[in-house]
Amino acid sequence: MAITSGINHVATLTTDMDLTVGFYEQAFDAVVTFEVTKTEDHPWMKVVDLGGGAALNIFEVAPEEIIGDRHRQGGRGAIDHFALAVDSPATLEAMRDRLRDAGAQEVGEIQQLGHELSLFFRDPDGMDLEVCCPAD
Repeated sequence: MAITSGINHVATLTTDMDLTVGFYEQAFDAVVTFEVTKTEDHPWMKVVDLGGGAALNIFEVAPEEIIGDRHRQGGRGAIDHFALAVDSPATLEAMRDRLRDAGAQEVGEIQQLGHELSLFFRDPDGMDLEVCCPAD
């Protein structure tokens, strides 16, 4: 058995904090739990609680600080994508509409990958993400 209990947070970059945080609030009912104001040594950061003990640490940076081709696997940096979990196929179906309503880009179709159902999309910053649930 693993010594860890799951993912604590994923750090991600944005060029528009309000747009990105608003997207996760609208699509996932996420909640901002902590904020660090910008200083000379640290960018503006918000911690966004995604539920289940997982969070996003979102940093606002200038566009030139985000490197790589965000539409090509392998060109997106050290974190290629992350997946958020939901409890059921019905919730995953509802997520497809919530993502579109919240402004997600390129919301795909639900597909089965092994024992899970998967839905890929891009957030407002163009980051490739996924929502998964057990296939039952």
